[in-house]
Amino acid sequence: MKLEDELYLVESFYSIQGEGRFAGRPSIFLRFGGCNLNCFGFGVQLTSPKDGSKLLGCDSIRATNREHFLKSWKKIKNSKELLNEVEKYINTTCKPDIVITGGEPLLHHKKQIFLETITKLIKDGFRITIETNATFKIDFEIYPIYKEVTFSMSVKLKNSGETKEKRINQKAIKDIATNTKNSFFKFVLSKNSLCEEEIKDITKDLNIPIFCMPMGSTSKELAKNDKAVASFCIKNCYNYVDRMHIRLWDNEEGR
Repeated sequence: MKLEDELYLVESFYSIQGEGRFAGRPSIFLRFGGCNLNCFGFGVQLTSPKDGSKLLGCDSIRATNREHFLKSWKKIKNSKELLNEVEKYINTTCKPDIVITGGEPLLHHKKQIFLETITKLIKDGFRITIETNATFKIDFEIYPIYKEVTFSMSVKLKNSGETKEKRINQKAIKDIATNTKNSFFKFVLSKNSLCEEEIKDITKDLNIPIFCMPMGSTSKELAKNDKAVASFCIKNCYNYVDRMHIRLWDNEEGR
């Protein structure tokens, strides 16, 4: 397998979707390794298992930092391995959603294993959501299967600490918005950084739902921002969505 074809699974688990359009739905999560952004502005700290250094990034830092966490990632050799990960959570009484997350899963959107897995799951009637920062442009004519996917576009704002040129690809955002049926925006906000004009600029002329949620990796941190974000949503007629998994389990892994 060539390096560019490698695919690593950070974790899989069965929980509820805590964010966005399908919040509350029983969901199987497949979290893939690798990301093109760091988002140090979110201020989440974690100790490196490699050298004990302090790492700064987002609440999914285990999936974004290949250098420090690669040894804990599982290398996927074929689509059957991924489908087996899904199968072990399925029972006869429930057909949960499938949530593909990261890191940044669209790093892998051209890879055969990734495509085969999504194609099979859609054929079997599963609803798939891909959580993405929407910086990667998808050719929907070459890869039409993505027209059947819901994209949760968590476009990064200035509070992420990344440069605008790196974190916003307006063409990629527009292509997702116009080629899929149920996709939506999902923004992470704090009381000190509501980014009102930036959100309006990113979402203008795109008729898809906008969800805003409070920043924080624990319920205590969420409580510092939730009321301000809710008021912001009321003012702008956006959808407020909490982060249910954090309210219930804080930053417990596999939730």
